Amino acid sequence: MEVKSIVDSLKPDAVIFDEVLKPTQEYNLASTLKVEIIDRERLILNIFERRASTAESRIQVKLAQLRYEMARAREKVRLAKKGEQPGFYGLGRYEVDDYYRDVKRRISTLKSKLESVAKRRALYRRQRSREGLVTISLAGYTSAGKTTLFNTLTSEQHEAGRGMFTTLSTYTRAISIDGSKYLLSDTVGFISKLPAYMIEAFRSTLEELTFSDLVILVIDASESIENMKKKYESSMSILNKLQVPESKIIYAFNKIDLLSNEDEVYAKARYLGLDSSLRDDTSTDRMARYVAISAKTGRNIEMLLGMIRRFAGEGYSKAVGVREDGAERINEGTDTVTEYDEDEVMNILRLDQDEDSSA
Repeated sequence: MEVKSIVDSLKPDAVIFDEVLKPTQEYNLASTLKVEIIDRERLILNIFERRASTAESRIQVKLAQLRYEMARAREKVRLAKKGEQPGFYGLGRYEVDDYYRDVKRRISTLKSKLESVAKRRALYRRQRSREGLVTISLAGYTSAGKTTLFNTLTSEQHEAGRGMFTTLSTYTRAISIDGSKYLLSDTVGFISKLPAYMIEAFRSTLEELTFSDLVILVIDASESIENMKKKYESSMSILNKLQVPESKIIYAFNKIDLLSNEDEVYAKARYLGLDSSLRDDTSTDRMARYVAISAKTGRNIEMLLGMIRRFAGEGYSKAVGVREDGAERINEGTDTVTEYDEDEVMNILRLDQDEDSSA
């Protein structure tokens, strides 16, 4: 067996398969190779677990892990009785019914916690809607540069890097475009063949896309046209599952600083069908819904801001953000809406025209 020869020679700690393995396959491979076996879904969950940095993201990851185990539990309990193998989750003396009950109980507890989070998010959305605040979300395949773009637009410094799933939580901040205020959210990155149970586990985070007034799909323009198409189609598939209409999506082709010729973007956009499929019948602008940018260098960011104004409409020009430690400045009866994340509370104040200059 060629794989066994390679394993015997290299002596790795684990062997990773870019496919979803059945429990029987995992068990047999572990028995033969005598090393830890990791399939595609478990690898994704392991990365999620290491990247989760907030209470909500940790709950979501644990829920996804339990659902992964639940779908495989019966066969794994049966196989575990044959003798534990390296790299195979040992289940001890669990009986099938006991294991099912334990996992279902833990899933129920985690779902209740996420439902509470979802209710709070729904409350904040209603408050934003009453205030007339325009909301924008960044979406895209993992490592497309969403967080770098978020940092550029908000002048913040959230962790951004080449690693997968740097962002597993939703961060929301106020940005100003020509004096108008918008709320911008950074969301979890997509990946191809993401199973339904993972999408469901992260729904409380991903649904920010569903309810946004505008979604900016960030695309890595430096990749080969074939890889770009695969990732674009995966991203659009997930947005479709989240019921985000194409009419609410604009496209930012990022990382043009890595291209020798910016015109490559236009050819790639045509290859993705963006020129024709998104052309407004009343418009002669064939590139109205996409722009080539570099979030790293700031190139063409002003063009992106103009596109946001065009498709998201006028922002809320009578809004100003203050930190919670400035709450004493809020006069009694002032109309406010509050944005939360794990480490910050931001109040958005509605001010009369004559108050705006003195705030």
